[in-house]
Amino acid sequence: MEAAEKEEISVEDEAVDKTIFRDCSKIAFYRRQKQQLPKKTTYQALLGSITAEQDSTRFQIISDATKTPLLAEVYGIEKNIFRLKINEETPLKPRYEVPDVITSKLGTVRLVSCSGDTGSLILTDGKGDLKCHISANPFKIDLVSENEAVISINSLGQLYFEHLQTPHRQRATQGNKESAPADTSQENQEDLGLWEEKFGKFVDVKANGPSSVGLDFSFHGFEHLYGIPQHAESHQLKNTRDGDAYRLYNLDVYGYQIHDKMGIYGSVPYLLAHKQGRTVAIFWLNASETLVEINTEPSVEHTLTQMGPAAAKQKVRCRTDVRWMSESGIIDVFLLTGPTPSDIFKQYSSLTACGYQ
Repeated sequence: MEAAEKEEISVEDEAVDKTIFRDCSKIAFYRRQKQQLPKKTTYQALLGSITAEQDSTRFQIISDATKTPLLAEVYGIEKNIFRLKINEETPLKPRYEVPDVITSKLGTVRLVSCSGDTGSLILTDGKGDLKCHISANPFKIDLVSENEAVISINSLGQLYFEHLQTPHRQRATQGNKESAPADTSQENQEDLGLWEEKFGKFVDVKANGPSSVGLDFSFHGFEHLYGIPQHAESHQLKNTRDGDAYRLYNLDVYGYQIHDKMGIYGSVPYLLAHKQGRTVAIFWLNASETLVEINTEPSVEHTLTQMGPAAAKQKVRCRTDVRWMSESGIIDVFLLTGPTPSDIFKQYSSLTACGYQ
């Protein structure tokens, strides 16, 4: 009788108090990148700077705001994989790159330049079934299969790259004003966490200023996404329009809330998109704290003309946009093009040497 009178203890009752951890609104690099979005900072690729190496194609991209060039590198890798790296061309010091996750000897495929117009470059792996279209202004990359774009990179113009700067005190001593933010008030700098970020009793000092990176990807015709473990969420990833992004930041907590985008024991920056007849994936190689936003636009029908009883209609495919934002490091991303789920697993395992070939 006594046992029956006891209150049932739910999972929610045992969940850790989330207020002891930062939510997205309290993460400085996330706020900075979100504030950048409405400003639409435009990057363009300088196609005149292209150099073709044995294993990659390299070119500069530059922002109309900073005028500081970045170096972009596109690699073709065996098993229908493309790799894109974006780094500062001349960083103040080497930016962190993950050293021990990828197979030491990746089999590369030489990319061949095809004909394109004056404002674009087309790269192919020689087979011809996959093409990489690089648009110059604004900078955008489309992975095209059978004349249809499968994945687009920076189609929303959300490429974001913060350049390392000389130490704050040294800049003040030297009177160096390079890379200073538009609003240099002390209050604004503290709010954006440019040189120092506080949460509770913790203080994170950024000796070389902010260094976050971000980029958007669009999956054409896809509305089902999976991956980026570990989260106590549904198997299929959800839209994040509620302002709560998926957080890749390991937390060793005994009790965690279910159906929540908060990170738990591990973080794997690997995401799959699936539709009938095609599966693709992204592996975002960055070890720093990372936030992922997802937004799916369903397919719709647009009326092309209102003339006559049988108005012509055009169906616009669904599209899912994914935005990756990391606190530091470089942009280093692998695009796995499938086309089947089995191919995706083989492609991913060939990168990370987990033995499944």
